[in-house]
Amino acid sequence: MKKILSKIPSLVIKIFLNIWCGFSLFAFIWIVISSLKTNRQLFENMWGLFQNPQWDNYITIWKNYKLGIYFANSLIVVIVAVIGLLIICAPVAYVLSRIKFKMKNFFTKLFTFGMGVPYQLLLVPLFFILFKLNLINTLTGLCLVYIALSIPFTVFLMMGFFKTLPSTLEEASYIDGCSPIKTFFKIMLPLGRPALVTSGIFNLIWLWNEFLLALTLLSAEGKYTLSMGLYSLQGSMQYTGDWVSLFAGFTTVVVPTFLVYIILSRTIMEGLTMGAVKE
Repeated sequence: MKKILSKIPSLVIKIFLNIWCGFSLFAFIWIVISSLKTNRQLFENMWGLFQNPQWDNYITIWKNYKLGIYFANSLIVVIVAVIGLLIICAPVAYVLSRIKFKMKNFFTKLFTFGMGVPYQLLLVPLFFILFKLNLINTLTGLCLVYIALSIPFTVFLMMGFFKTLPSTLEEASYIDGCSPIKTFFKIMLPLGRPALVTSGIFNLIWLWNEFLLALTLLSAEGKYTLSMGLYSLQGSMQYTGDWVSLFAGFTTVVVPTFLVYIILSRTIMEGLTMGAVKE
């Protein structure tokens, strides 16, 4: 009896997670199907399948609602931010996890503390800083903010991986005459590829869907990111009633990150759970 009672909490959690996953998958599939209908078909048979796929809905949002411009803006900002994060955070994470120096614990705790600061509290200071730097309403300013706010999490994630790499690799490289910098770039960084890919994917998914910072720092329509473009599209739907275009826009936002996660899911798991060789 005690064994049965002890299993009830885990069973309830599993049931809840399965129901939640099933609901999320059903909602996503319904939105994709609805994006391929006409507005008349949507209201006549909301839960039915489309008769003929209306690919024109995607062409409409891409051209008439300028989602193509917003897509390009998001692509530029996210790619530059992710590459910048990996370039900055990989050496920092390696130094904090592998090299002993004064104030190492201080800097480690500082990055950990940065993860606990809600970025919503920083909106006003960030706005005034970028305003003084003439970076308000620019993709460059938004990209710099994305990099700065993502550094603590990225460093923390990479540190966990670099700690699992064996010290014998470094010792062997030092014996062969490699400097610490050469050891990092020639040996440790290639072994850290799973951590780089995992950090890049997590940041890509977050930055691709980020909305509040873009809303605060961007005002010109030509600078909107994809999430901002979808928000403006939702506002216009109140007057046009073109709901299938809204569903097409939502699909355009979600599908890229969904595909990236599915394709690279194994690499993500390796980056979270594995190092090269444990000490």
